[in-house]
Amino acid sequence: MDDLVDLWETPVDKDNYMIVGWQQWADAGAISSELPRYLIDLVGARKIGEIKKDGFYLFQFPGTHHLLRPHIKLVDGHCQHLSTHQNELYYAERDGKGLLIFAGEEPHMNESRYAEAFFDMAEALQVKRIAAVGGVYGPVPYEKDREVSCAYSLPRMREELEHYAVQFSNYEGGSTIGTYLARAAEQREIEFMVFYGYVPAYDFEEGESPIGSIRIDQDWKAWYELLRRLDYMFGYDLDLTELKKREQTLIEAWDRQIEELTQKHPELGVKEFLAKIRAEFTERPFLPLDSAWDELGDLLDDMDE
Repeated sequence: MDDLVDLWETPVDKDNYMIVGWQQWADAGAISSELPRYLIDLVGARKIGEIKKDGFYLFQFPGTHHLLRPHIKLVDGHCQHLSTHQNELYYAERDGKGLLIFAGEEPHMNESRYAEAFFDMAEALQVKRIAAVGGVYGPVPYEKDREVSCAYSLPRMREELEHYAVQFSNYEGGSTIGTYLARAAEQREIEFMVFYGYVPAYDFEEGESPIGSIRIDQDWKAWYELLRRLDYMFGYDLDLTELKKREQTLIEAWDRQIEELTQKHPELGVKEFLAKIRAEFTERPFLPLDSAWDELGDLLDDMDE
């Protein structure tokens, strides 16, 4: 195994699946950076390993002073805390399966070496499938089911992924860490997919608008809908009740924000703007077949009563 991988526990007696995210460019709605951390807390996962940071990160680069340097806290001249780059692996057992959660930071350089270490780690743990999550901003309705874009490593995966209410990406441009690893996974015959949630962001910067743009920084609705897909795919039976409540809280908060914005700045035509977005949006709800049968059974039970 790669000497950049440090594993102090190797649970391989279960069917292991992995969910991954990074501090990265494609992190709209904090999907990639915070959803894995939320999941770690939700299932009580324990840390079992990491990829060492050696050779992957810059200390500084002209014009990016505050973006790259570690954050330090001094008290009376003495260091109390210094942040470090982290690529941590956690593990929990769920319904007889192994749930591996990787929370990392996108490398600045030596990406091929990083990919080699990442997949050596996954193969050492006999991971059957890896799912990465990310987010991109776009003008989509805040109260509707999120559009989910998908990229994958092996052509044979496409037919199955069609059932997860996704749009297969035709993006061309700079690669994210997720799509880069999807390509590297294909070369090693590893099943790897990336789900990108589209997070609401609205631009009002034309003319002399006093507010510029608004967006959702923590998109709990996108978190919920992505985890629903992954939970169904891997069969973990996650309790997403609390996250569903957060989703509702988010929608209600945005209802109020839009109403306040409409009252304060009627010249922006906010409601008309959102109505146009809704009219042009095609909602793709994720409705697993067995879930639909359960809902139909509940409805019939109610009718009998």
